[in-house]
Amino acid sequence: MQKIFKSMLSAIQSHKDDTPKPPMHVGEVMSCWTAYAIFREAQIFYKMALNTTEDKPLKNITQEIFDGSVEDWNKLRDFLIKEGVQLPATSQAKPDSTSSEIPPGVKLTDDEIANGIALKLAAVNMLCASSISQSTRTDIGLMFLKVQANILMYSAELKTLMEKRSWLKTPPYYLPPGAPKQKP
Repeated sequence: MQKIFKSMLSAIQSHKDDTPKPPMHVGEVMSCWTAYAIFREAQIFYKMALNTTEDKPLKNITQEIFDGSVEDWNKLRDFLIKEGVQLPATSQAKPDSTSSEIPPGVKLTDDEIANGIALKLAAVNMLCASSISQSTRTDIGLMFLKVQANILMYSAELKTLMEKRSWLKTPPYYLPPGAPKQKP
């Protein structure tokens, strides 16, 4: 599955946008401004997760997601500054620490970390989809499409790990009355 996403991302990145760039419309500004704030707040959570978990595969995917988020956030910051959009206030980055320094009553479990990351990825995925659909400027739509392609790749990898560790939260199955009995 990752090969598909990487191929798709490569195709997206090779697209050249030579169209004239009018000023951003209010929807594009709001999407970029919101994404900037959300990316930063997600990074805070990813950093807390990196400081907390001792699970190697979870730490590796979290580091990958964190690094991708920082890269996207920096690109978005540069883009917003270039467009003259005031940046939103965001939380300060967390320092490095070790899992043993965190009191047990405060420390998140690996299950909580994985599900928290999954929720953040789902929220960013939805933000990207709506931002792409609202963008009239090709460069903005492509920027969100690149982020979304990365999010989908990370989500697939995280979901596999979550299934393997029984961390995936599945809603109750819906079996309508009168339907043949099925085993989930």
